[in-house]
Amino acid sequence: MAEKIASGNKSYVTEFTVQGLSDLPELQFPLFVAFVLVYIIIVLSNLVIFTAVISCSHLHTPMYILLCNLSVLDISYTSTILPKLLVMLFTQCKTISFVECMIQVYFFMVFVCTEVLLLAAMAYDRYVAICFPLSYFLFMSPKHCTKLIVAAWITGFIEPLVHTVFICNSTYCSSHHIDHFFCDVSPLMKLSCSHTLIIEIWTYILGFLIGMCMFTFIVISYVFIISAILNIKSAGGRHKAFSTCASHMTCVIIFYGTMLCLYIKPTSMYSPSQDKFYALSYVILIPLLNPLIYTLKNKDFKHVFKLFQLKFF
Repeated sequence: MAEKIASGNKSYVTEFTVQGLSDLPELQFPLFVAFVLVYIIIVLSNLVIFTAVISCSHLHTPMYILLCNLSVLDISYTSTILPKLLVMLFTQCKTISFVECMIQVYFFMVFVCTEVLLLAAMAYDRYVAICFPLSYFLFMSPKHCTKLIVAAWITGFIEPLVHTVFICNSTYCSSHHIDHFFCDVSPLMKLSCSHTLIIEIWTYILGFLIGMCMFTFIVISYVFIISAILNIKSAGGRHKAFSTCASHMTCVIIFYGTMLCLYIKPTSMYSPSQDKFYALSYVILIPLLNPLIYTLKNKDFKHVFKLFQLKFF
């Protein structure tokens, strides 16, 4: 059980217990092994993309630099969740300190927010490349690309501060049992006996200003992109242009699909089983699929991998 420190008429929680994915003891070790393997694959596959982009000069273009940052993000927000989950599964000790929980909440929101902005920057890059190919290096110069990336990371670190302050200052009166496999905003607000209306309103405001605005920007960008692709006369040209966007479109659909299902709803509609499923999708599925989505049919990466094979094997 969670420990509390009394102070006057208020009690301050010092730790939470985390439900995890299953209460069955016989499933803890199989889940541990499965998640260890998944985590290793996620880290290694995204590190391969990062290493390939950094080490190969012909991949030093805005599209691949943005993809390199996406790989860093995938490793980062998975590493915010999975290591602690693995410790809980292995030791079967499902407690997490209040401070550790708040750090997990903050950094997870940081990386999710940064990814929202980075996906929009990648859509802008594809829009310029296909709709204004002759002006591409004017609009997406190294300087402009760096500004987009820095703005995404800085905004990502600033945006969750208000959320985290509200959550830290909330009062947790009764149960301190988090019915989830990590510390997330919705299950924590479900435990709070403070008024959560301000946090919910703030979530909707920021969700609209950042999430929905960026999603709308991406949709509008792809309307222009698809229109430009359809105007290309040669079938080969259309296929090549579409193939450069298909991977990003797939990533956006999976990412925003899970985010909208999970966060754009009142706290009262929080469903542990549903939310765990959606959370697994973006904590594990998205970082697992992104390297495959972006490299499977990419000729540049295939060329780099062949060079690596020749060099090391």
